[in-house]
Amino acid sequence: MISPTLAATAYDRARPAVAPAEGLPAGASRAATDFARVMEQVDIQATGAMTGATDTHQLVQSIAQAEVALETAVAIRDKVVEAYQEILRMPV
Repeated sequence: MISPTLAATAYDRARPAVAPAEGLPAGASRAATDFARVMEQVDIQATGAMTGATDTHQLVQSIAQAEVALETAVAIRDKVVEAYQEILRMPV
């Protein structure tokens, strides 16, 4: 299974190939950074829970935050794909 941190890192590495960073709105870059931060926090909390350094309650909270962040990212991706498909259907 791919860790959320690894997935976010892979996304950050692939993003310049798809859309150059200078072409992105400031909010998009910040959103990607915030998403990566939330996923990294889950990874840290999970590691801490396995070693006994972190409370299980904190782990559950961070997992819930990560779930919301992932659902938001997927919803945004779906809207972008839908808009792109709509553009492709437009007559020229």
